[in-house]
Amino acid sequence: MASKTPQADAMTEPCETCGRETPHTVTVELRTESADDQNAAFSREPYRVTTCRECGDVRAKRMNNA
Repeated sequence: MASKTPQADAMTEPCETCGRETPHTVTVELRTESADDQNAAFSREPYRVTTCRECGDVRAKRMNNA
């Protein structure tokens, strides 16, 4: 009997908007936190960005607090 294996890109996580566990797309983005153009290259931080596949809600969380 064949069984379905979860797809690698189908992570389920709690969605605050949906109020239940739903499939999410998860990415990591480098975001610039400085408004000063001169220092912008030195102020990039990694963010974990999740997008709910059910409702489209997008949430970002800074990955380090240095």
